[in-house]
Amino acid sequence: MIDPRRLRILRAVADHRTVTAAAAALYLTPSAVSQQLAALEQETGHALLTRSGRGVRLTAAGEILLGHTHEVLAQLERAEAELAAYAGGSAGEVTVAAFATGIAEVLAPAIARLALERPGIRLRVRDAEGDQSLPLLLDGEADVALAVEYRGGPGADDARLSVLPLYAEPFDAVLPAGHPLADPPAVSLADLSDADWVGQYPGNPCHDVTLLACELAGFQPRFVHSSDDFRAVTALVGAGAGVALVPRSALRGMDLKEVQVRPVTGPAATRRVFAATRRGAETHPLIAPVLAALVRESERLPAH
Repeated sequence: MIDPRRLRILRAVADHRTVTAAAAALYLTPSAVSQQLAALEQETGHALLTRSGRGVRLTAAGEILLGHTHEVLAQLERAEAELAAYAGGSAGEVTVAAFATGIAEVLAPAIARLALERPGIRLRVRDAEGDQSLPLLLDGEADVALAVEYRGGPGADDARLSVLPLYAEPFDAVLPAGHPLADPPAVSLADLSDADWVGQYPGNPCHDVTLLACELAGFQPRFVHSSDDFRAVTALVGAGAGVALVPRSALRGMDLKEVQVRPVTGPAATRRVFAATRRGAETHPLIAPVLAALVRESERLPAH
């Protein structure tokens, strides 16, 4: 009989690619993870892992078992949801991992709404960049992730996740005050191909959005300055250090006296925001109202 607790360990190793990283995510020691994996191999009668460079990768048998692991763990999430519903499920804590502007745009209003409609649900927020919330969710450190689509990230068809699209928002071009391209009402990205750029660090989904939009416009942006803080990015542009693309919601409430903000023509620079839970948990009586509140608040956002 396969112990489902060991399946969680197998999935963590598959996600993190090393025993040490998986152990840290699960709050176990590496030796404990190795022992559980060895026991799982005895239970299945197959080698499940092989070394690959400094990490590990799944064998063919490991990949087969991983596919079933997603189904088993999703079913366990559904079982927990049904048991919670049976027990009432009217009170408890839900942890949401979300990026800063997503918190401001939809999560904070959702918290205010739930305080009135479902006062028994307590939300705990973890600030996480758009590419960090899904690992927190899959590692069990969050119940809901507010995340951004990015190349290389889990897709909507990922067997581990239940994904709910929320909203999409454009990126605007931010130019130094007095920049010659700030006179027209909109900016073509291709006209910025020779400029120095201020952007986020690689790995940040917003860096990926900027990079993809510029690639579609026919050039590679020359990133000279990097910051994951949009206020810092805007300040650098205002100092004449370069140009940038910034999500429209991130510009609200900023001091923009030293910059010019223009919509972009040509290839769309857009980030798509979604909520996710571990597959099977979306019907949990504490999580489902949180998802519903996020959807309602996203529908109230101004049209872009």
